[in-house]
Order: sequence, then structure tokens, then C-alpha cells
Amino acid sequence: MINFFVVLYELTRMGILGVRNNIFFAPNGIKAVNYLQSLGPIFIKFGQLLSTRTDILDEKTAKDLQVLTDQCRPFETSKLRKIVEDELGNSIENVFDNFNEQPLAAASLAQVHEATLKDGKSVVIKVLRPNIERDVRRNLKVLKAVARIIDFTYKESNRLKPLEVVKNYETTILRELDLRLEASNTSLTRKNFLGSDELYIPEIYWELTTSKIMVVEKIDGIPCTDIKQIEDHGINKKLLAENGVMIFLNQVFRDNFFHADMHPGNIFVARNNPDNPGYIAIDCAISGSLSNEERYILARMLQAVLKQNYKSLSQLFISSGWVDASSNQIDLENTLRACCEPIFEKPLSEIEFGKLLLYLFQSTRSFGLSLQPSLVLLQKTLIHIEGMGRQIYPKLDFWGIAEPYLDNWLKDQLNPLKLKDFILNNKEDILHKASELPSIVYETLDELRGLAKHKSANEIKIRKMEIQIQKEKFMIRACVIVIIFIIALAMYSK
Repeated sequence: MINFFVVLYELTRMGILGVRNNIFFAPNGIKAVNYLQSLGPIFIKFGQLLSTRTDILDEKTAKDLQVLTDQCRPFETSKLRKIVEDELGNSIENVFDNFNEQPLAAASLAQVHEATLKDGKSVVIKVLRPNIERDVRRNLKVLKAVARIIDFTYKESNRLKPLEVVKNYETTILRELDLRLEASNTSLTRKNFLGSDELYIPEIYWELTTSKIMVVEKIDGIPCTDIKQIEDHGINKKLLAENGVMIFLNQVFRDNFFHADMHPGNIFVARNNPDNPGYIAIDCAISGSLSNEERYILARMLQAVLKQNYKSLSQLFISSGWVDASSNQIDLENTLRACCEPIFEKPLSEIEFGKLLLYLFQSTRSFGLSLQPSLVLLQKTLIHIEGMGRQIYPKLDFWGIAEPYLDNWLKDQLNPLKLKDFILNNKEDILHKASELPSIVYETLDELRGLAKHKSANEIKIRKMEIQIQKEKFMIRACVIVIIFIIALAMYSK
């Protein structure tokens, strides 16, 4: 009942604020901006996502919503000065040679000011908004309440897992409220792309960074949505959009660590090399990674879609647990083909991968499609990347870039040298687990003896266990031989 009253209260509040902002009468982008800001930080983030979806909104409304990326209502400078001085334990004048009290940008959770260090280096100071944790938790309470109600009333909620998705998002956004975590993510992403022409990540000043403030190198870039300025600088828009796709693929598959908040306010275009243009990314607070198994399955699924191999795609949907294990593979294969074939009649450059994924998920609902919360961030990142890429270059061919990349990545996973490196890096864990294998066999034998007393009732199970024991014995021998061989080879090669 508490959930019901929470939702009722928030719906009433949203209604009152909607009337105040006149959102229910002739709504437009400007009214939507004011309304979303009045609702709280999580609703602002929703508006940021919508600002990239020109396939959903008209161009003017989407442009109006772009204000939410870096031009939200700022908070008072006096409060900001107090937060900075309390965190640094010193006055602003003693730490900085110059401090601009006019905000450079103001977003949903924080705002940014320009400053100059005593050594003359230009920096920006990011400061969390006052009472931001309280506001975020209030919004999250509403989302949880709605998720629980959906769980209770919607028969397919076990497939959508709304509460699990909200809790997963809660963990993510609460991490944004500690700027030390953002600084750590920024440093790691900077290291991953050090020397790269595709992406530049600014340097963090750790000695001036705490949980509430972060000082970072000032960057000079063009907002990725400012197409006119990009054109005026003679930047190759086609290559720029393609480099955005490469950044996404490298972060997910090469680094297994991706910037998961790539809305337009966080992405800029570098001015220095218009013939081979790259991006500058800030605000790495939200990041994501997948397990090795998830990456491998995802790569194979994408590859199967790209090659229109529906048999392989249906097998992957079942084996990965995305649909019910009891699903009829032929029926699923035919359903996937019926969903994709009409779309692939278009030129590849006109097919939006985000939309195709949506169609795939909708078509497999009858097979018990289970939404994977661990992939929610990745899906959101893909939507941002593809949306921005097509704003810059409408004929962006996501497919032509992704297909050879995924082919090469999957081949590389089977490289013997990669297996050698994995075993060397994890040899202690592997040897420890290998030492446990004999005890597993003994436990199986004990269970088998117990079952033998009721052989007539358990004959099938006994036969399966006997086969399993033979497999385990073979695996023990094989593992030991492979481990010894590779470790010896590695030691010899040194």
C-alpha cells in the first residue's frame, strides 16, 4: 500500500507541476524542459536521452531538449564557493589564480566553473548540486514504486524485470554522486585511449578532487550537436560519425569498459585534425562492463544479425537464456526471419540498429524474452552513439563498420596466444580449481554408490552420472596437460 500512496503522491505532484508549466496545453520543447527540471534529476536525464532521438521527436523539440545536457538552472554561486572551500579546506583565492563565478555548464547533478591554477593551467571545477542525493533518492523511490506495481499487475513482468532494472539503475546513478568514482573512471578511460586519434579524455587533478568536487583539465572542443560549427571547421563528418562507432566497439569489446553516458552534453568534437577527426569525452561517471561470456554472446548475436544467419541467432537466443530453454528453435528462427527480412530490404545505411533491436525484442516476446539488466547500460549507450552519429552524418553505415570488427574480434578470441596469456595471468586460480576436481569426482562416486542401492529407480540417472565421471576424468587430465604445457612454454619463451 505504501507503494500505491508514493505513486499517488508523485502523480499528484507531477500533475500540479504540469499545470504550472502549462505542459498539458499546446506542449512544446521549452515547456518540456521547464517541466522535466521541476520533476528532478532523473527526469532531466530522460530528457537528455530524448534529445538524441530525432526519430521519435521533431527536430525543433529535440533541439529544445538539448538545453538539458548542459544548460539547466544553476544554483547560487555562494553555495558553490562554500562547498569548494569546505572540501579543499582552503579559500578559493589560495588554491586558484582565477575563478569564474559564471557557470560554464549546469547539468542534472552538478555544475561546472572555469578556473586557472597557480601554475597557469586552465581547469574546470565540477561541483555536485546541494541536496542532490535527497532529490535523486526521491525520484528513485517513485521508480521503485512504479516497478513494484508493474510487477504485481503486469503478467509479463517476470520477463521485463522492472524492479531489477530500477535497482540496477539505482546503483549506477548513486555512483555518480561520488566524484572520486567518476575521476577513477575518467583516468581508466584516458589510459585506454592514450595516444588515440579517435578519443581524448582530459587529465584529472587528484590532489584537488574529493567526493563532492572534481578538478579536471579544461578542454577545447565543438559540441557534437553543433553541425554548423563542425562544417565551418571543415571536419570530415562521415569519418567523424564512423569514428564514434569505432569508439563504441573498442570500449565494449577491446577494453570491456565503456562510457555509458554519452549524451550530447558530454561529447565534443576535437578541432585540431579535421581530416581525421576525433572526439573529446567528459563526465565518465556512468560506466559499464560485461562478463566475458556476455561479450562473446553479444558479439556472436550481432554477427548473426549482420549476416542474417537466423538459425545461429535463434540458437544463441536459447543457449544464452534470453528466451525460454524449451522454445522451439525452428519456430523462433522463422519468427526472427519474419521480423528482420522486411527491414533488410532497405539499404544498410538506412537501417537503425537500435530500432532493429527493438523489433527483435518485440517479436520474441511470445518465446518468454527475458530482459538482461546487465545490458541496459549498453543498449542506452548504443542508442546515444547511433543517434548522435546519424545527426552528424545521416548516411552512417553502422553495419559496414561493425561486421569486419566483430569478425576479427571473434577470431582473436580463439587465438592460442590469447589462451596462453589468460592461463599465465590466472594460473593460481586455475591450479587451485584444478586441485578441487578430484574431490568433485569422489563426491560424485559417493552419490553414485548411494543411488546404486535403488538401482531400478535410478538407472537412467546412474548412467548419466557414469558418463559424467568419465568426462570429468578426461577433463582433469586434459586441463593438467594443457596447463603444464603452456606454463612450460611461457617459461621457456622468457
